[in-house]
Amino acid sequence: MLFNSIEFLIFFPVVTLLYFLLPHRFRWMLLLAASCFFYMFFKAVYILILFFTIIIDYIAGICIEQSSTPKRKKWFLVASIVANVGVLAIFKYYNFFNDNITSLGEWLGFENNIPYLTILLPIGLSFHTFQAMSYTFEVYRGNQKAERHFGIYALYVMFYPQLVAGPIERPQNIIHQFYEKHYVEYHRIVSGLQLMAWGFFKKVVIADNLALMVDNVYNNPTEYTGISLILATFFFAFQIFCDFSGYSDIAIGSAQVMGFTLMKNFNRPYLAKSIPEFWSRWHISLSTWFRDYLYIPLGGNRVPKWRWYYNIFIVFMVSGLWHGASWTFIVWGALHGIYQVFGFMTRSKRERLAEGIGLTKMPALHGALQTITVFLLASFAWIFFRASSLADAQHIAYNSIAGLGNITDISWQTINHLVFLDTSPKVFTVAILSIILMEIIHRMQEKYSMRELIGNWPGWKRWSLYYAFIILFLLFGHFSEGQFIYFQF
Repeated sequence: MLFNSIEFLIFFPVVTLLYFLLPHRFRWMLLLAASCFFYMFFKAVYILILFFTIIIDYIAGICIEQSSTPKRKKWFLVASIVANVGVLAIFKYYNFFNDNITSLGEWLGFENNIPYLTILLPIGLSFHTFQAMSYTFEVYRGNQKAERHFGIYALYVMFYPQLVAGPIERPQNIIHQFYEKHYVEYHRIVSGLQLMAWGFFKKVVIADNLALMVDNVYNNPTEYTGISLILATFFFAFQIFCDFSGYSDIAIGSAQVMGFTLMKNFNRPYLAKSIPEFWSRWHISLSTWFRDYLYIPLGGNRVPKWRWYYNIFIVFMVSGLWHGASWTFIVWGALHGIYQVFGFMTRSKRERLAEGIGLTKMPALHGALQTITVFLLASFAWIFFRASSLADAQHIAYNSIAGLGNITDISWQTINHLVFLDTSPKVFTVAILSIILMEIIHRMQEKYSMRELIGNWPGWKRWSLYYAFIILFLLFGHFSEGQFIYFQF
């Protein structure tokens, strides 16, 4: 079920109302049933995959806790990892690796007879798999007691607000909340609804309008050049942010309405002044997952410098592969790994250069240049994330600059093609103005909480804002029930 669908507009209030009407001891059953229904709305049979990993990890957690020796604990942990990664490998990576074996075979002169699988990728598989794995990791480390209540553990994996696209929660944060009794609290519910509304705005008004232009270019990149490719790339940077952070806002807000607290997943990443800061603000639940369960076990930065750089690069390569079974995603991850390593290697030299030319005496200008640089680097990497193939990505990257001088006439048709990207002035204007509005709000959020600020306004002022927001939403939203980008992961 999509958040931006008519079905969800019925599903959410009905489930929430029933949640508060039911006695506390039955609420977990309602949430589990609702979560199953929510997931089965996409493709019912794939819930069996969820049940398989849930049963494996539930048993593994208990066995890990009850094991008398470290070796036995490790074996049960390995069994859990193999089961989860095995499911990912079959459904997400099998055909990718098979394609590469075929290509290698053609180059070496042998035929690959391994059959291909004609199966669809279960929606949100990487997200709930990683959430399940974090449970067994934490039980193994002694940070979380094994959950004996099978229904509560299943709900931890399947909780519908964050089931298909996160945030990827840790068991310490969420499992105990399913045992707590939540009450109807006006201010909490209003705050949650405000966050949901902001998420819907980012998705329907900003991301989906931007998608109209981005899709035209990236689905047919050879028909565009120069400024069109640059605009589409910048637009995609904002599209993917608004699409994914919009989903996270709706997920966190809907959970908050019922009394649950989910972790923050985005923190205005395009205001970052360095690539490491960008990743501390972007998809925080995944970044911290890789930090806790891959980067630190590899040795983190507590190793020789060359090994530290290796650890960073490996983490980003794996992150790229996590996002998709394609070389475009691997290149995207590798680029961010290179950014990180190069940034650490040159940090002292860049600091001396900034001091030498006097930038450190102008902190506002220095900070603005850093933010712009990070945005440009991230946008360049997004080319590979969005492109359908490495060939398309190469075309876009090269012709974004090489094609800037190809304009030969200034007709309306040319302007519509180059600037409006074969959509309309309305779509372009709505996208630009809504991005500006969002960035103004982001700047304000750096100083104070917008939801608390609005909550302190008098009623007439607060409701005037709500009505204005609804009007803007209805007038300029693109209501196509478009799937969220990160559902494919």
